[in-house]
Amino acid sequence: MSTSTDPRTESAPAPGGPQNPSGRPGPVRRAFDAVAGIPFGYQVIAGLILGVILGFIAAQMGPAAPATGDADPVPNWLTVTLDTIGTTFITLLKALVPPLIFLAVVASIANLREVTGAARLAWKTLLWFGITALISVGVGMAVGTVMNLGSNTGLSADAAQAPDKSGTWLDFLTGLVPSNFIGLTASASDDGVKLTFNALQILVISIAVGIATLSIGEKAEPFLAFVRAALEVVQKVLWWVIRLAPIGTIGLIGYAVVDYGWSTIGALGSFVLALYIGLAIVAVVVYPLVLKANGLGVMDFYRGVWPATQLGFVSRSSLGTMPVTKAVTEKNLGVPAHYASFAVPFGSVSKMDGCAAVYPALAAIFVANFFQVPLGVTDYLLIAFVSVLGSAATAGMTGAVVMLTLTLSTLGLPLAGVGLLMAVDPIVDMGRTALNVTGQALVPAVVSKREGILDEAAYRSRENTAVAG
Repeated sequence: MSTSTDPRTESAPAPGGPQNPSGRPGPVRRAFDAVAGIPFGYQVIAGLILGVILGFIAAQMGPAAPATGDADPVPNWLTVTLDTIGTTFITLLKALVPPLIFLAVVASIANLREVTGAARLAWKTLLWFGITALISVGVGMAVGTVMNLGSNTGLSADAAQAPDKSGTWLDFLTGLVPSNFIGLTASASDDGVKLTFNALQILVISIAVGIATLSIGEKAEPFLAFVRAALEVVQKVLWWVIRLAPIGTIGLIGYAVVDYGWSTIGALGSFVLALYIGLAIVAVVVYPLVLKANGLGVMDFYRGVWPATQLGFVSRSSLGTMPVTKAVTEKNLGVPAHYASFAVPFGSVSKMDGCAAVYPALAAIFVANFFQVPLGVTDYLLIAFVSVLGSAATAGMTGAVVMLTLTLSTLGLPLAGVGLLMAVDPIVDMGRTALNVTGQALVPAVVSKREGILDEAAYRSRENTAVAG
């Protein structure tokens, strides 16, 4: 019996370089193939574990010997390496955020022209954003009240420190007005000129341009074609950065272990525990109830959204995770592409059940109890109000300091309490962001189901493994 061979695979050289004379791939190629064959999720988990191990080793090594004439200890080489790796990964993500916000929001609004009943879909999306945010903040307040957070922490008030920057409603409102078209600001420092961007201003500019593009119609098609092509390019580059997540995780987790230490984490352990309890209640109780109430399978949803959830946990950036969130929402959850192209990018900058609902509620209760400031019914209503309407203040970036200071200042609580919670912020931020991106996929699935446009066969498929590529 004869067998046929494929010449494309019989003599093609290995893409990793020349092979050994024996015809077998070299050790570098074999190592690459071994890593490439591991599912991305397992790579991330391995990065988490290795990061904790290396962080523990770096902490045990202690500081390096100070330089001559320098009384302050300096970090050891392993600590510096972990910090550099983690910082570089986050810097790469942040570098792509401004064009990603602009292109994604403009394209998502312009895509509404292709959606039947676009106004109704947009309204229902915002409504479900608000409903789930309100329930989430209620969970946060309940957990914080039951656990009496902030009492008997063992921490001294001297550890409290006000942040350099704080968010107020006036800052939030004035921040909506763009200082320039691209939302960038420059500041001089000893290291030269430093460029920063205001994600909220970029969002406002993007919405205005998107609406203008939508209203102009056919004349804007060349511009819209450019925006869509540019968005594809930026998302491709972003995916290359995301592929570095397992390595970035090693640095981020490892440095967090060294920098914050087990003692500080232990002293604030009740807050960390309470936050993850609140996040878990929303994820395994509230979201499943919402899914069941709308006739959607719970396990089908979580199997489909898992690639985005785990990447959000590692990257700590809703915007950085947005391409993956959009991919799983369309391919795994069966949401029509034209609707997902609007709902997911918009949710990435305004749907924050972790950062803007559960977290500020728990943090406000913690700070109030720590400084022995009683909270009344009005205060709890204000927490809910800020959480539902102030989500855009976080603008999809890593961290939630702006949202926290906005909540504390609204309640008249000491902003010095922020300094206490920042010690464990990287640890809690991972869980917050994971819940954020999960909710950003949940709402489009629910709205699509209610509108009868969901591909239920794709939603129920057990082959839900799509990620952005």
